[in-house]
Amino acid sequence: MRVEQVTEPVAYHGEGPVWSGVWGGLRWLDMLAGDVLSLAPDGTVARRHVGTVAAAIRPRRGGGAVMGIERGFALEDTDGKLTALDPLWGAEERLRMNEGGCDPDGRFYCGSMAYDVRHGAGSLYRLDPDGSTTTVLGSVTISNGLEWSPDESRAYYVDTATGRIDAFDYDREGGLSGRRAFAAVPDGPDGLTVDAEGGVWVAQYGGGSVRRYTPDGTLDEVIGLPVTKATACAFGGPGLGRLFITTSREHLGPSEEPRAGAVFACTPGVTGMPAREFAG
Repeated sequence: MRVEQVTEPVAYHGEGPVWSGVWGGLRWLDMLAGDVLSLAPDGTVARRHVGTVAAAIRPRRGGGAVMGIERGFALEDTDGKLTALDPLWGAEERLRMNEGGCDPDGRFYCGSMAYDVRHGAGSLYRLDPDGSTTTVLGSVTISNGLEWSPDESRAYYVDTATGRIDAFDYDREGGLSGRRAFAAVPDGPDGLTVDAEGGVWVAQYGGGSVRRYTPDGTLDEVIGLPVTKATACAFGGPGLGRLFITTSREHLGPSEEPRAGAVFACTPGVTGMPAREFAG
């Protein structure tokens, strides 16, 4: 499958792509720079600094965005005003948010990890539309990709240190339950998305590729990239038929992999689902 380079290598640690009509197309993150990046129709990239870390972003139903920032959540209004909510932990704990997504009922999740990647130091948190927060999952090492199946009955989640994608049952009242292994993924499973047929696409942080698994966990597609560190993927473009892939140059030398940090894209022959929005 042919992969095209969409941008220059504009990010040190590109992450979290999301396509939404609310903001006119593709946004993604230069996570460790604390910046939100936006792709204009003419191919230019705008950059907005939002904090020490920009971990995850999703549209709000009324306009604007919800974000995971270094130690919690933030809300962006339609006029661009950014309001950070109360931190979930103190600065001395040396943790940061890392990745997240919205559930079918409009609640936003974001998970954490330790700066030194201590085993089990992170958690998965949920922000409800009323502003309350809940710890959904503890003892996480690198909380990563999170997305729901088309029928909304199942969620897929990655704690990178486990080397696999896990599945949960989902309903509004019970939330996430019944955690079990869905698919073993080599070379560092990272961010993921789900297509309209229920296929699960996951980026390989150390494997230079994106893999698709069928709803029963069978590997049926591997998309190779010209760089090693694939971080996340999301469907967008006309009819949600393009798969956008973010990449990183974290821990690479100045002359290594000159295209690392760019956004790539391909047309895989399936379509995605609209980005789930935060109801708050």
